[in-house]
Amino acid sequence: MQQEVRARAGAMRDIVVVGASSGGLEVLQLILSRLPADLPACLFVVIHIGETSILARVLGRDSVLPVQEARSGEVPRHGHVYVGVPGKHLLLHGDHMMLRRGPRENQARPAVDVLFRSAAATFGPRVIGVVLSGSLADGTAGLRAIKRCGGLAIVQDPRGALVPNMPQSALRHVDVDEVLTGPEIAARLAMLVRLPAPPMPDIPLDIRLEAAIAAQELADMRADDMLGKPSRFTCPECHGALWEIEDGSLVRYRCHVGHAYSSDAMLASQSEEIDRLLGTLQRSHQERAEMVRRMSAHERSNGRARLADHLERRAADYARDAELMKKLLRSGTDDDEVVTNSGLRSAVEHDPGE
Repeated sequence: MQQEVRARAGAMRDIVVVGASSGGLEVLQLILSRLPADLPACLFVVIHIGETSILARVLGRDSVLPVQEARSGEVPRHGHVYVGVPGKHLLLHGDHMMLRRGPRENQARPAVDVLFRSAAATFGPRVIGVVLSGSLADGTAGLRAIKRCGGLAIVQDPRGALVPNMPQSALRHVDVDEVLTGPEIAARLAMLVRLPAPPMPDIPLDIRLEAAIAAQELADMRADDMLGKPSRFTCPECHGALWEIEDGSLVRYRCHVGHAYSSDAMLASQSEEIDRLLGTLQRSHQERAEMVRRMSAHERSNGRARLADHLERRAADYARDAELMKKLLRSGTDDDEVVTNSGLRSAVEHDPGE
């Protein structure tokens, strides 16, 4: 009989949490295909996905272990893989899984940091965190939380990652236990989950607070003050004040609503907001130019050539402004290192076998 996972003393390292983004699907499929069928642990997976997903089905094709979407309130069992669903964070809480439509973290929901942090707060040293290929830095803060609570940290070797940003960020800011290739990760997990976990330590207050915020159990500005200090920046999503959190060598930001960002996620989100504003300005100037051209044509047809000429000059000014916005938008993509998840989303939203 498969064992249910519960918070208990004398446990093994039987909680494996995996986070990935762009380029992580393929290596995760490889890992799941090489794990033993009698794995005495359960796996929880968060990959950045779109509004719809068949990720569980895609992963289940080659997995030795059964793969299913996580369900809120369900008690996980050893030998199973549970996958985060679109639009909701996956958290571990007590002896069960929890799905919450909490604030996005690092522009994502589900977010890797949320899963990792909740696992650390609930299971402490029983947790093994694995960061795979992906852009930006989601997973770094969560992996730090796992280490601070006595768990183990494994990172895919960036040299073999399709998109190395997530593994590189974790290596910069976390005292990682292992840096491995995909096949090595599978073999190492099969061994580590059979080892006893150290005693449960006191879980740091900040980790418990941030886990509670993601679970929508806490929204208090006093809690924000306990996590960090007010910054001069505003949240790109809700435009509220941001608190700056010094998490070891990692600097993060969180607003009162609960939106959270690593520094590079902040830059990426601000870039998106600038692009949106430039696009709006470009469209507005194009519409104004066309409107004034029509006004000019109307005045000219009524014999008011002088007014028509004036309106044509205004239309030309608006057209030049629109072209400037277009050039700014185009130049903003030249040095942008942010890798989108469109390829990954395409893979998990549309089943090529259907």
